[in-house]
Parts: sequence; structure tokens; C-alpha cells
Amino acid sequence: MQGSKQCKYLAFLLIPFIAACTTPTRQSAVTIEPQQPLPFDNCAVGCPTGGGPLTLNRQAYTLNNNGSTKFANWVSYKITKDTPASGRSRDWRTDPDIPAGETLDPVDYNGANVALKVDRGHQANLASMAGVADWQTLNYLSNITPQKADLNQGPWARLEDQERSLSKATGVEQVYVVTGPLYEHFVGTLPGTNKVHTIPSGYWKIIVVGSSPETGLYASFVMNQETPKGADFCNYQVTIDHIEERSGLTFWSTLPQAVQATLKSRPGQLPSRIGCKPKGA
Repeated sequence: MQGSKQCKYLAFLLIPFIAACTTPTRQSAVTIEPQQPLPFDNCAVGCPTGGGPLTLNRQAYTLNNNGSTKFANWVSYKITKDTPASGRSRDWRTDPDIPAGETLDPVDYNGANVALKVDRGHQANLASMAGVADWQTLNYLSNITPQKADLNQGPWARLEDQERSLSKATGVEQVYVVTGPLYEHFVGTLPGTNKVHTIPSGYWKIIVVGSSPETGLYASFVMNQETPKGADFCNYQVTIDHIEERSGLTFWSTLPQAVQATLKSRPGQLPSRIGCKPKGA
């Protein structure tokens, strides 16, 4: 009898232990975080809201991926006097942090230059950001789109040159850039892949100098894929409202509504710093 009581007592003590071992653990959502604090914040003036559920935070850029189109919804980066570098290789790689089937691989671009006259166009460009420690991530195909060669090597490249020039100016500590694709008409499909994808029909870009667009030092542009190589990027200025309408994204959402409405509806003052007249001037 006494032994029976002891067995019951021991069994009672073992119940919590057994339950702890057998109760299934709940899996938490996976969030990709930088292993160390980033030395600068790509979203200090506000990354867009909207897009897909997967956002990657890296030193070179912050990127929101679109698993359907296989390209980024938007990419944000911050240029300083220390981030540019030249002579880096273009070693194209699959992004290891994006699930298979939601991005492209290097072989998917085979034959694209000949068939479609497209380059592998960086969204966060290599020349402006190759001085950072994780510069190789700039060549991940999540940061690349098939961009028409005339656009990539012409007005888009000249606009990127202006971003870097701004960052070198006296009194300028940082230049924030956010850019992304539009999907408004059919451009073609990559001949080297059977993966479902959508090539962008054009691109938008917003440039902000300083710590907030409230200073008025911002400029925004939209260029279609068919933009000629010799085109002047100044002729493609638009308002932020215009980009929001066409992209479906929202910008500067942390600012008060009244401030947002004012800034988004009118051209910024930055174009005069990059050789353009403000739109409407």
C-alpha cells in the first residue's frame, strides 16, 4: 500500500515534465535581421509602405521583394561620401535570403541582351554603394531587373551620376534614394527561363538630400523602358503623388497628413541642384 502511494506520488511529479517534453512548440514567423547594427539607416526619411511581405535589410540597401514578378517592389539606399567605389565585379548571384521560386537565377538572363536589348540593371547601383562591406549583395538578382540598354546606359545612368555628385557636395552628409519598377504594359519575357515573371515597363526614382523631405530638397522621376539613350532625365520629373498613383505605394507616411499632401503635390527644390529646372517652373 505504501509503495503504491509512492508510485502515485512519483507519477504526479512526472506529469509536468512529460507535458513539457511532448507539448508541440509553436513556430514563430521568420524575420531576416542584420547580424550587427547597420552603420546607417536606408529608411531614415521613410521607406515606402505597400508591396510584398518580405523586406530584406542590408547595409547596401533595404529591399522589398515581389515573389510574383520576381523583382523588387522597391529598393532604398543611402549614399554618403564613403559608399561609392569603382572597379567592383558584376558577379551575378541568386539571392540566398529569398525563397526559391520568388526570385531569378543568373541562367534566367541567358540570351536576354540579344533578344530584348536589356541589361542587368541594378536598382541600388553598384557605383554608388560598392564601398560598403556587403557590396556583393548589390549583384544579387533581387536587386536587378531587365532594363533596356538605352535607358540603363543613358538617362538612368546620368541620373545616378547626379546622385553621387550630390553626395560629394560640401554640406551634404547623405543622399537618400528609393527606386522601383512599374508594370503598365507588356515588354517581353526573358528567353532563357520558363519561370513566371513580369519585366518592368518603366521605373520611378525619388531622391532626398538631408534628413527629411520637409526641407524641400527632393526630386522625383519616372522613365519608361523605351526612353531614348540620349534623353534628358530632367524631362521626366513628376510629383510624388504621380508615383504613388502609378506604383500603388505610399511614401513619407510618417509625416503629418497636411505636410504629406503639400510635399507630394508639388515639385521639390532639388532639381536645380542637378542641372534641372523644377517641373512647372
